[in-house]
Amino acid sequence: MRYGYVKVAAAVPFVKVADCFYNVERHEAMIRRAEEQNVEMLTFPELSITGYTCGDLFLQPFLLESAEKAICQLAERTKDLKMLIIVGMPLRAEEKLYNAAVAIQEGKILGAIPKTYLPNYREFQEKRWFDSSLELAYSTVTIGEHEVPIGHDIIFKCGDVGVGVEICEDMWTPVTPGTRMALNGAHLIFNLSASNENAGKNRYIKSLISSLSSQAITGYVYCSCGFGESSTDLVYTGKAFIAENGVMVAEMERFKLDEKLLVSDIDVERIRTERLINSSFRTAASVYAGDKLSVVPFKLKEADKSFEMTRPVERLPFMPSTDNLEERCEEMSQIQMVGLAQRLNHLKGSKVVIGVSGGLDSTLALIVAVRTMDMLGRDRKDVIGVTLPGLGTSDRTYANAKKLLNLFGVTAKEVSIREAALQHLKDIGHDGVTEDTTFENAQARERTQVLMDIAGMEGGFVLGTGDLSELALGWCTFNADHASMYSINGSIPKSCVRLMVRYFADSNRFGEELSAVLHDVVDTPVSPELTKDQLQQKTEDIIGPYEVHDFFLYHMLQNAYSPNKIFYLARKAFDGVYTREQLKEWMKIFARRFFAQQYKRNFLPDGPKVGVVSLSPRGTWRMPSDASASLWLDAIEKF
Repeated sequence: MRYGYVKVAAAVPFVKVADCFYNVERHEAMIRRAEEQNVEMLTFPELSITGYTCGDLFLQPFLLESAEKAICQLAERTKDLKMLIIVGMPLRAEEKLYNAAVAIQEGKILGAIPKTYLPNYREFQEKRWFDSSLELAYSTVTIGEHEVPIGHDIIFKCGDVGVGVEICEDMWTPVTPGTRMALNGAHLIFNLSASNENAGKNRYIKSLISSLSSQAITGYVYCSCGFGESSTDLVYTGKAFIAENGVMVAEMERFKLDEKLLVSDIDVERIRTERLINSSFRTAASVYAGDKLSVVPFKLKEADKSFEMTRPVERLPFMPSTDNLEERCEEMSQIQMVGLAQRLNHLKGSKVVIGVSGGLDSTLALIVAVRTMDMLGRDRKDVIGVTLPGLGTSDRTYANAKKLLNLFGVTAKEVSIREAALQHLKDIGHDGVTEDTTFENAQARERTQVLMDIAGMEGGFVLGTGDLSELALGWCTFNADHASMYSINGSIPKSCVRLMVRYFADSNRFGEELSAVLHDVVDTPVSPELTKDQLQQKTEDIIGPYEVHDFFLYHMLQNAYSPNKIFYLARKAFDGVYTREQLKEWMKIFARRFFAQQYKRNFLPDGPKVGVVSLSPRGTWRMPSDASASLWLDAIEKF
């Protein structure tokens, strides 16, 4: 295990029904394939040693004896491997027969877990052959020369990593064995299954697995049998899913008449952290856990520096590629609209004042304000858009701002801040020429003062436009663009703001002319435009790309990853885009600025939480303003 990841796999081999030794050969071949991909834990389908569709052959002692010899043979053949291997077989114990999962590692059989819930309805008749694990009287069973634990109460453990096993129908019950094991310390649940195909069933199973992994905050590996099983009455196509805390990490392609191996990585470290953060999980564990489960030790491979993740790393985790982009953008915008509508209703007819610069953030805020007025059936003229040209305003952004106000049909005002800013600089003894921080901040604060006063005069409130990325980096002026009466973009990172504005541009819902302006806004480099030299004011040239900082922010706050792990993931996500040295430098900038700028975040205005991360001191992030970044910076320096 490296960076907290365990490489897991689900294998669907060819089988011949009731031919145990042929099946063992296919099992070993797939185990060797998995070993080549550095798999640490591997599961096969339900009853994979014999095949699931043996019917009354399960009651033939000869078949059961052959299955026992076959599992011992498989253990012996794989004794050179540290992989934890889980296979399905019929297991005779206490003059009863159990549908069991058997775990083997390094030539040893570690334990057996019988199925608890036996389906005996519709096409399934398992009670004809098998007994439930609840019928067991003893806690051990002999398999060949191995005397091993048996029961539904077994967790396999290596250090802090716990593994539980359930079988097919077990996961379809109201309270699953897997959930019980998760509450007792299992971080990974393996399900050996034999689920036949019905039209629409696959989608349901997928949603069920996703839900189970989310509720139990666990990794879930599901593996169902495939080609070679009898098709007398049912069809088995071989399917597998790997899920992690509600997210489907990998899915096996169905309807392929070949052996299939699904490999991916489960982030056990994240699962453990999420359980630490989630107070509801801890409460549930204290109420429902505490059962006397048997702990069976196993081994994990030693961490290898050559470890490479199988699962892809999202470059934009706030807007994952697995989601429908248009649907996500519309959902985020609707959340903003409902939040703003509630504030407008509360203030009974208040107008909205927005400083419109022609940049991304103010454009998104303007779109939200206009759509909210439309939703409430109010006049768009109740949105007052103010252009505030300053000493560094470019012709491009100024022209776009004017077009936006005109085409959206809002009330447009213009107040130049040039003379007021220069007078203020003169009054405090600044030469008005040196383009230092004071020169820039004076303009930003003058703009905010103008907006606040217009709001007071018009009976309105100032709608903030700053985004999550700027708050994380402190790339805003205290008591200037940092301040507003309602901050509509405060939990949306810059990378998402760009995608949302592009979404509205591409949708053409406001007409072709407005779409053209929106596209130009998206294409304009991000800049505060507070100095006369525009080439020196491109934000991403100074601090690094926002998509990289958003990546750091997501994994630090949402996943609570270490600097080392975040850097590894960043190198994977941005491989071929940015160099290792660039990522390291930008990560240092992020750490320094994130810790140094908390005082600004402690004074945030109201604003809706739209995405998974918020920096509001009243919401999901509370941090002292004088916390030290030394640990993080020292770790980054060693990369």
